[in-house]
Amino acid sequence: MRASRLVSILLLLQSRERMTARDLAARLGVSERTVYRDVQALGAAGVPVYGEPGHDGGYRLVDGYRTRLTGLTADEAESLLLTGLPTVAADLGLGRAAAEAWLKLTAALPADLGDRAARLRDRFHLDALAWYEEADPVPLLSTAAAAVWQRRRVRMRYLRWEVPHEVTRTVDPHGLVLKGGQWYLVARRKGGFRTYRVSRILSARLLDEEFDRAAGFDLAAHWRAHLRAFDDRRHGRHAVLRLSPTGLRRLPYLAEPAVARAARESAERQPDGWVRVTVPVESDEQAVRDILRLGPDAEVLAPPALRARVADALAAAARHYAR
Repeated sequence: MRASRLVSILLLLQSRERMTARDLAARLGVSERTVYRDVQALGAAGVPVYGEPGHDGGYRLVDGYRTRLTGLTADEAESLLLTGLPTVAADLGLGRAAAEAWLKLTAALPADLGDRAARLRDRFHLDALAWYEEADPVPLLSTAAAAVWQRRRVRMRYLRWEVPHEVTRTVDPHGLVLKGGQWYLVARRKGGFRTYRVSRILSARLLDEEFDRAAGFDLAAHWRAHLRAFDDRRHGRHAVLRLSPTGLRRLPYLAEPAVARAARESAERQPDGWVRVTVPVESDEQAVRDILRLGPDAEVLAPPALRARVADALAAAARHYAR
């Protein structure tokens, strides 16, 4: 157990400029006292690790020190190779580097693991796009990636939905996210964070000025919070429906997960076998389209305006077929 922890500390310090004892302890799930003992053990074993005092101090390795990855198990090698996403690397302008890294990694593996790695690449493929969708062109993705990596401010023209549609912004890029086959830039502007769809960036220029990343910024945590807030804004209204057993069963296939989940959690069984549910609504237009997909297996109870719009749509359709 301790040997595994020592390797983990070594790899963490290799991947980061410096880490405090508190950070290492939190990452490894041990006490700071244990970290102190482990670091001493690494030093005694000849690993050039040293501590820097002060507020911005911490442990770090001597510049240029690297250790070789040895002792990979088959499962570890496969999980590592699964992270090699050639399409993502190509989007970021790293296709050649990714291919070369793949060759170096497989060449360093024992023969049996190399064979398993080759089979893995032949038999598993990741396609991040949803069905019936095409990826947006992202000619400025490499510029955005360079700004994130180099901590350089960016001056960009952006096409947004609101009026005025075309705006100019100076931002501090903190990260890139690939969601549903689309790239998004998370950047700080005027003290707050904004999300920009990379395909809607019309032009971008890296400025000479560097910026300091927000202390403690966690891209994954920020993105999860952003998605929750986005859903809260989208689903600021609710509708009450009656669904037949068939409608309730079909709902997960016809509506987004948040709607299906709300229906399950709010379902009240009625004497006739139907259920009364309360579901989030993004807009009347979207709600009408979604409800009509359920056909005769759904009835709107509230709000009255939405019920009237669905009734009007059904009446207009009935007139077409009555001719």
